[in-house]
Amino acid sequence: MAAVGTILPVSAQRPPVVFAHPSEAMFARLMDFHGIHWEYEPRTFAVEWDGAGNVREGFTPDFYLHELDLYVELTMMKQSLIRRKNRKLRLMRELYPEVSVRVLYQKDLEDLQFKLSSDAPALHGLPS
Repeated sequence: MAAVGTILPVSAQRPPVVFAHPSEAMFARLMDFHGIHWEYEPRTFAVEWDGAGNVREGFTPDFYLHELDLYVELTMMKQSLIRRKNRKLRLMRELYPEVSVRVLYQKDLEDLQFKLSSDAPALHGLPS
């Protein structure tokens, strides 16, 4: 049991999450550290349909940040390899203009960590 006055991290209040990439786990720790409520891959947005109206392609952002009403997609891919992801993101923005979504690249994550706190969880060792 936690001591009186102890604040459990947000992550202690949810079942464990299996992330697809170490950068996602780091981002979740960073959000927990700052008390920002998040959900991991909570929704898939249909972005392409076949002639019969069946969904052919979707886009599932990595995180939803409740307080900011913002979806966040993390990518550690090289710029030359992200054309497909950018295409889905462009389609999502066209089809769902009321939905806020941001893409964060490795450099963005490093900058975010630096700006928020020098005590935040480390990014060292993330693959490029």
